[in-house]
Amino acid sequence: MKTGLFCNYENYHSDARRAILEQVALVKHAESLGFEEAWVTEHHFSDFSVSPSILVLIAHLAGVTKTIRLGSAAVLLAFHDPILVAEDITTLDNLCNGRLAIGIAKGGPFPEQNKHFNTPMSESRAKTLEAIMLIHKLLYHTDVSFLGKYYQCDSVSIYPKPLQKQIPVYVATSDEEAIGFAALNSFGLMGGAPFTLDRLKSNVTKYRAINSSGSDKFMVSRFFFVARTYDEAVSEALPFIRTFSQRMKGLNAKAQKHGNSSQHLEQNDGQKSTFDEDQLLENSIIGDVVTCRNKIKRFQDELNLGTLALKPASLNLQKNFESLTLYNQEVQGYV
Repeated sequence: MKTGLFCNYENYHSDARRAILEQVALVKHAESLGFEEAWVTEHHFSDFSVSPSILVLIAHLAGVTKTIRLGSAAVLLAFHDPILVAEDITTLDNLCNGRLAIGIAKGGPFPEQNKHFNTPMSESRAKTLEAIMLIHKLLYHTDVSFLGKYYQCDSVSIYPKPLQKQIPVYVATSDEEAIGFAALNSFGLMGGAPFTLDRLKSNVTKYRAINSSGSDKFMVSRFFFVARTYDEAVSEALPFIRTFSQRMKGLNAKAQKHGNSSQHLEQNDGQKSTFDEDQLLENSIIGDVVTCRNKIKRFQDELNLGTLALKPASLNLQKNFESLTLYNQEVQGYV
């Protein structure tokens, strides 16, 4: 199992430049500790997660790192021109010396994104899946012609070609159709930090029923903080957990008001919301060294993970440095 860093570029201090620089510092620190991957998210129209230009952010990380693989978690393809995305991807793969991985998604419970990018939520998934098929053809072939419902091109060739023979592709989804699509095309799956273990197991089971490929096909992100004591870890992470819970519940209410639904907003059992504080803590890797080891071992045993991407859950950069270092020293070698 590879260890990754999950990068949300969160603007805790109402200072976007500080948020960007602190996230970059975390990636560089993770690389120095031997983390294998860093995954960058895409959000729009948010003063909290200031990462709208995902491929620009990855290009910057390519220039300040040397060994860590850089991934998108994920490019919201329905909001982009796939030919331009293909050109950016292949250029990036050359810039980062073949360290690029591409995750794609249709977009979460953020109706403003669909509104302002003129893409109804009912079309997001279909556009996303069609776009990645066009991109995949453009990356590795010349004189590409494509006639889809949403995208068309005639004898298009893009340059440069990727440095990698095959850039890893992941699909962030819990939708059965999209899981089947990923499996049939041997793309990987990505699981979000709030998703329960039961949901992740269900997704993996559906995928492997179609494609029994190895553990390298599955990446899961988890909120994370390890400290010397359980209470210390929870106390440090709780402000982040509460902020996330409140924001997502607000988005839930707004989406439901407009008649929109999303897999991100589903309740686990009709009683508890995915975004209740206790549920978020349960689904996270937060605690003392032994607690974090045991939680990670359970994920390994039940999911056979390819990558675990950790989202540091303190609002304090130095505390996150210390937590990642403690993980490297006393957790990673025991799982």
